[in-house]
Amino acid sequence: MSLPLTRRTLLAGGAALASSGLARPHFAHAQGGGGNRGTLRFIPSTPLPSLDPIVATSYVIRNHGYLIYDTLFATDANFQIKPQMVREWQTAPDGLTWTFHLRDGLAFHDGQPVRAQDCIASIQRWSKRDAFGQTFATFVEGYAADDARTFSIRLKKPFPLLPDALGKLSSNVPFIMPERVAQGDASKPISDPTGSGPWQFQSREWVPGQNAIYTRNATYKPREEAPSWAAGGKVAKIDRIEWLALTEPSAAVGALLQGEVDWYEQPPVDLLPVLKRDRNIAIQNVPLGLILLMRFNQAQPPFNNPGVRRAVLMAMKQEDYMQAVVGSPDYYREAKTFFTPGSPMSTGAGGQEAMRGDLERAKAMLKEAGYANEKVVLLAPADQPIAYNQSLVTQELLKNLGMNVELISTDWASFIGRRSNRGLPDAGGWSVFHTLWSGADVLNPALHPLIRSNGATAWFGWPEDATLEGLRDQWIATADTARQKELAAQIERRAFETVPYAPAGLIEQPMAYRTSLKGMVVSPVQFFWNMEKTG
Repeated sequence: MSLPLTRRTLLAGGAALASSGLARPHFAHAQGGGGNRGTLRFIPSTPLPSLDPIVATSYVIRNHGYLIYDTLFATDANFQIKPQMVREWQTAPDGLTWTFHLRDGLAFHDGQPVRAQDCIASIQRWSKRDAFGQTFATFVEGYAADDARTFSIRLKKPFPLLPDALGKLSSNVPFIMPERVAQGDASKPISDPTGSGPWQFQSREWVPGQNAIYTRNATYKPREEAPSWAAGGKVAKIDRIEWLALTEPSAAVGALLQGEVDWYEQPPVDLLPVLKRDRNIAIQNVPLGLILLMRFNQAQPPFNNPGVRRAVLMAMKQEDYMQAVVGSPDYYREAKTFFTPGSPMSTGAGGQEAMRGDLERAKAMLKEAGYANEKVVLLAPADQPIAYNQSLVTQELLKNLGMNVELISTDWASFIGRRSNRGLPDAGGWSVFHTLWSGADVLNPALHPLIRSNGATAWFGWPEDATLEGLRDQWIATADTARQKELAAQIERRAFETVPYAPAGLIEQPMAYRTSLKGMVVSPVQFFWNMEKTG
């Protein structure tokens, strides 16, 4: 399979940059001088499209959330759940009542104290959207604000994973918002970004899809422990953080080389050799990798037919997708599994049989499934190279299968809006799209949002399968590791039959930053605390 045009363009751009350099990008500098140490300039994977980390699972919005909000519990680098906003907590002997006491000095950016009522409203809103939260909500009998800084949760039956739910690392993170914000409709994005985290969002300086600005929250009181992923002391050492909407890869690399920016979240692998030649640039792989995947719309033809989904799965070759995204085998590996490769719950049961890369067998399966030449609308965000390059591979794959496919290229903001449309593809809906998820999100059945098959309340694509849901419930209900492993294998076998999504491989996504940036907390999430600029 030939390389997609976008990768050939990047290769050419890298060669040009190496031989002659780029025109120097110009950025307006903040006031302050002194080498501008008070401002960190960051190029995110995509410009910030919206503000609500509960309605959306987008990682750029999740990272935005960690800047301005805080959490009750948090995950550290050893995957242990630690208290964050919580000072201490108690669990009743029968496991049915949990009582939480907040730390002293917690306040929102508007000066109001963080109250028990804010925590309750935030948990309730999160639990309507998040996969783990939805499960947690089925155990809840009720909430109570015992006093201004103490609240309790009453359960119908024991739920020992409660701190794990409230301290989950990645999308959707149960961030704590003011009650007035969290009480809004959980399906409608918020517009008030008031949080209690280390930085404040500057709404007046933001236009969706353009630069986003954050300033240090001088009243934030971090924990005393050393930082470890999302846990510990979140010490804000940078006064101002600027997220720059610089989407052209070669220009972004040029800006980093020239010292105009400090940190580039997702530089193309093709251009890494250029960056590695500069001793002032550090390259660091993001832990746990990124899972490439194809998501089907199971509410509309043709992918409401599991036989059609299985046919596409049979035809897929993961290497084609990984080659299109990163090129070098040094940065990818096979992942015919629904859980993070190498993690305890990743068994790969059923994967090799379901994903043979056999086009002729797939054509026969498609015919057996009764595919009737329905149009397949392939939604592809052109400003997201990882998703877009996967889409180009799938466009060719579906054509080779004999399917009637139309690739619709959009920008990221339009993509996010359209993927929520449940209508027919010809009426503004869609049939299939590509995305990626952090390995941190798919470690086990409780965390994994894309394995959920609960129909209308599932993530975009809305798969529905009672058997898969039942197996997941059994996994959550048992604390026996051996039994969990057995159930994880059953979940994987069932998922390769129902195909809630098609795994397309694992890539190691490097990030690049200037060595003058010290103290970075390297994590599957891009955190900004503990960092400082030294030059």
